[in-house]
Amino acid sequence: MNTDKDQFNPASFEEKWRKMWEKKQVYKTEGSSDEQRASSDEQLTTSNVQRQTSNGSGPEPKTQNSKPKSYILDMYPYPSGSGLHVGHPRGYLGTDVIARFERMRGKSVMHPMGFDSFGLPAENYAIKSGMHPQKTTDDAIETFKKQIEKIGLSYDWSKELSVHRPDYYKWTQWIFLQLYKKGLAYKKKAPVNWCPKDNTVLANEQVIDGKCERCDSEVIQKDMNQWFFKITDYADRLLEGLDRIDWPQSTKLGQINWIGKSEGAIIKFKIQASNSKEDQYIEVFTTRADTIYSAAFVVLAPENPLIETIKDLIINIDEVEKYIHESKGKTELERQQQKDKTGVKIVGLMAVNPINNKEVPIYIGDFVLGGYGTGAVFGDVHDERDFEFVKKFNIEATPSIVPEEPKLAEKVKNLEVCFADYGILINSDEFTGMRSEEALPKIVEKLEKQGAARKQVNYRLRDWLVSRQRYWGAPIPIVYDPEGNAHPVDESDLPVLLPTDVDFKPTGESPLNYSETFHKSAEEKYGKGWRREVDTMDTFVDSSWYFFRFADVNNDKIFADTEKMNYWLPIDLYVGGAEHTVLHLLYARFFTKVFYDLGYVNFDEPFQKLRHQGTILASDNRKMSKRWGNVINPDDEIAKYGADTLRIYEMFMGPFESTMPWNTKTEVGVFRFLGKVWEMQNKIKNEKLKIKNEGFKDGDDVIASEAKQSFQNQEVEINKLIKKVTKDIETMSFNTSIAKMMEFVNFLKTQESIERSVWERFLLVLAPFGPYIAEELWFRLGNEFSVTQQKWPSFDESLTVDSTVKIAIQINGKVRGTVEISPEATEEEVMTLAKSQENISKYITSDPKKVIYVKGRILNIIV
Repeated sequence: MNTDKDQFNPASFEEKWRKMWEKKQVYKTEGSSDEQRASSDEQLTTSNVQRQTSNGSGPEPKTQNSKPKSYILDMYPYPSGSGLHVGHPRGYLGTDVIARFERMRGKSVMHPMGFDSFGLPAENYAIKSGMHPQKTTDDAIETFKKQIEKIGLSYDWSKELSVHRPDYYKWTQWIFLQLYKKGLAYKKKAPVNWCPKDNTVLANEQVIDGKCERCDSEVIQKDMNQWFFKITDYADRLLEGLDRIDWPQSTKLGQINWIGKSEGAIIKFKIQASNSKEDQYIEVFTTRADTIYSAAFVVLAPENPLIETIKDLIINIDEVEKYIHESKGKTELERQQQKDKTGVKIVGLMAVNPINNKEVPIYIGDFVLGGYGTGAVFGDVHDERDFEFVKKFNIEATPSIVPEEPKLAEKVKNLEVCFADYGILINSDEFTGMRSEEALPKIVEKLEKQGAARKQVNYRLRDWLVSRQRYWGAPIPIVYDPEGNAHPVDESDLPVLLPTDVDFKPTGESPLNYSETFHKSAEEKYGKGWRREVDTMDTFVDSSWYFFRFADVNNDKIFADTEKMNYWLPIDLYVGGAEHTVLHLLYARFFTKVFYDLGYVNFDEPFQKLRHQGTILASDNRKMSKRWGNVINPDDEIAKYGADTLRIYEMFMGPFESTMPWNTKTEVGVFRFLGKVWEMQNKIKNEKLKIKNEGFKDGDDVIASEAKQSFQNQEVEINKLIKKVTKDIETMSFNTSIAKMMEFVNFLKTQESIERSVWERFLLVLAPFGPYIAEELWFRLGNEFSVTQQKWPSFDESLTVDSTVKIAIQINGKVRGTVEISPEATEEEVMTLAKSQENISKYITSDPKKVIYVKGRILNIIV
């Protein structure tokens, strides 16, 4: 029992329980012991994977224990040397609440943590400090772990992994070899995005508005030999799979748009030149063949190989070649996003529109990309970009589609506005008068019969460029013979270790190129003149499969046991930032589909449910940054208010997915709430209340009656709380859970005493949010360790239904009063009660024109 001197002081008990949880291995995953591992690599054969359908759904996985499983995972962090700020744990706290909740509901929970420990930040810090990235990375991981443990996050640290360790990147290299054998890894010379500051290649997804996402430097284009993964082979399956997973719609749309599937047709425009000796054609891709009659010009991408073929026919070739040279200084994304569309007319040549034999001018323009479609498009006045181009270069043009609205149609005909939607065809021969939807396939069919068109599906998605010219990453497991031919490293020779005799200073080539031991090891193994691939892999390769490894993290024979992967995966809940929509999340889905095809797993979508946490801003409403001096360290907050205050405050700030600024006043309010909880235990009745009318002295029956009513009220309120928090955790509505707990504690303050069973159930409900205080108070009641291992309390539905509810009464949309009535009341009953109240009835001056009733919530009377 507490005393007045026993003040709420989290520092007096938090470390004690943290050590106890670790000692007792409270959060160790059930059903994942090493002895369950398969004895040989034969588990990785296709025949061992029982599949039922081609879309990745298979039989229920064989359970490794009698409990249902729940795999809850955070996107693992990069271990920065500066450690965590208070914004980092928000997602971790959300998954922690759910992991604790699911354990209490009797599930076998796997909730691991690892570190995305390869990458440029550590290497750049090594260059600056002169310390090896191995040392700085390991130190940073220890800092992160200490901070995470202080917060009380219930990770199973026996499953910890870090991608920079050889026992992990050995399997990253092994996976590369499997993709290479399957024809999904290849090397070619290609124009790439180059960051001049970091001296390395960037994938398209890592370029934001023409700048490096990491350092904000302007990105340039370079032609280089690079390794790619053939993610484009999986474009359709990556689209289809989105229909089978519970993800935010915005994230799904992000991937759909990035993949950019478009169904259209290739149309051939004949090149007309006075001095041409043979027929040559420009093939253009379009999704809008219904606009072909208004084609006003054709544009070639600067890198279109046709230009080299026809260069002798071009009168202004010097001007064209100068423009091509200038375009090489722009990235693909810059060219796509530039507002001012530039171009040069090709003099001496015209293109013939196959639908009407009309000659149109040919231009070269860098807003057309050589890697998309055919590297050529036709332009018309039914596209905003093309409309501007027509105006800028004063090109003769005629519209072929108008809207149904007459005034707007007239403006379209006069080229006053651009009409880019489907409409009614004009100036289109036999198709005039048809709607676009009807005319489009018929126009394609006509052109097909002429041999001037064929149907085509194109994608915006490009193959994943995985080569990096930096040191701190997994070496690519390829060797070259003296003739320069590539060969995969023998699997028995993995891992290909990172050498230590390396100067980290970036030169534009991989630092591995200058390691004597690295090249010497190749010659010793394969023969004189043999050399190793010196590029390292994009760090997103590491994160594309780490969630599989958690299922069998200590296996040194295979990358993960098939049975264990099929048991634990797909992941039941995955939480992380939305910024990974077209990076990690897309790549991880690609890897999973490859593993499915190779027969390693019986599912092809890795993350069944995905949620994004919101950003916590500093109190000045800016992102936390050393630059602004507004970083808030969680260690400091824990020292002031305790870990439970930090935990509960971050979940109470607002909806989980919302961006919110830090508010110290609200944080202090949470601390005071926990202080109330601490003091409330003084009111516990340790003996179960006995209610009876006989045997009391005069007047005691009144006391007994009041006590009985108090007990009943407490039962009603605790059942309502359990129901609310249960549903809220399931929907990740953590802030409303905490608000309800605060309301419940305020209710208990009005009670003379608190029934022990009511209080114990409250502590169980509080435990996922505030495990330290819940554990301490649970212990002080003399209960069995640990509160986090107790059963989640059930609720009696009959006690959670309010006997009456207040319903707002609106007159013409404005609230004029409320009535209290049964939540099941009919419209007629609510209407009758509303009319009986003078403050409402005075506004009902005539029979209502309309009545809108939302049962149990609102009645709106339109008069």
